[in-house]
Amino acid sequence: MKKKSNISTFEDHLTEQYGAIGTIERTAFEVKAKAFVIGELLKDERLQAKLTQEELADKIGAKKSYISRIETGKTDIQLSTLYKLFEVGLGKQITISIN
Repeated sequence: MKKKSNISTFEDHLTEQYGAIGTIERTAFEVKAKAFVIGELLKDERLQAKLTQEELADKIGAKKSYISRIETGKTDIQLSTLYKLFEVGLGKQITISIN
């Protein structure tokens, strides 16, 4: 017989899988999740602008491999680089909300 789970919300699932908010494991998960979201947003905007990774990289003075690593969530990105990518490279204004 399968054991019943007490998980009723997504927050409960995250807590069970990665620990409570503020723990090392949970923070690591959240950092990776946010990097993934940023990468997906960048890729979507780049494709809408009909730019290749190399063309976007050239616009901001970076390498194609760096754009690839950002889009796959495999690298940290500085806030200044994020602005440069969206505002200079893609011509999009962004606002950042810190919760």
